[in-house]
Amino acid sequence: MKRIGLIISLLLMVVALQAQIITDKTSKKYTVGFDIYTDFITKTPVDYTAAAFNPGFNVFGTYNFELGKTPHIFAIGLGIRSHNLYSNTKIDNLNADTIVFSPITNNYKRSKINLVYLDIPAELRFKFDNKWKLGIGFKMGILIDSKAKYIGDESITGPRVYEKRKRINSLETYTFGPTFRFGYKWVSIFGYYEIGRTFKRGTGPEFNPVSVGLTISPF
Repeated sequence: MKRIGLIISLLLMVVALQAQIITDKTSKKYTVGFDIYTDFITKTPVDYTAAAFNPGFNVFGTYNFELGKTPHIFAIGLGIRSHNLYSNTKIDNLNADTIVFSPITNNYKRSKINLVYLDIPAELRFKFDNKWKLGIGFKMGILIDSKAKYIGDESITGPRVYEKRKRINSLETYTFGPTFRFGYKWVSIFGYYEIGRTFKRGTGPEFNPVSVGLTISPF
């Protein structure tokens, strides 16, 4: 997790640096932005009830290639993506070959899994009237961290506990899917559909997150 914090800090430093030296010329070459979203989970187990709100975020930076003399560009870069999937279940054994989510029968405050990916996004960006923007892209994610968190009673009569367990087994190393953005100036509506499975086939639920939110991109 320290590596993730370091990467995010470096990206934020890039944002701060760009804010000081940004020019029209450099703004066309580089883009730094943030996606803030919630996840809707498809293909969940029968006993799995997802929370109504599953907040996640993505920090990204891209290098932009102009498409001729048009205002449109092709962009490719790197990003860090985090999913927080809340539910009424817990994973029985994080190290098992087959991951099973079991409903929680005790009183609890929160139960979630957190998945973090290093992304390689590519996107075609179209600009209209120098204000309206449309982005259609695709990205591949590489799993770099996973954990499960639980705050609740240990048993029906047991004490309240805080559990944080790392490294969920049987997750796919790579995920991928299309992205979409449409916005005005520096704010856009954002969408991402994960085509690739979250868990390996036959070792856990399919889980195809659909992320919907906003992109903040000042540059």
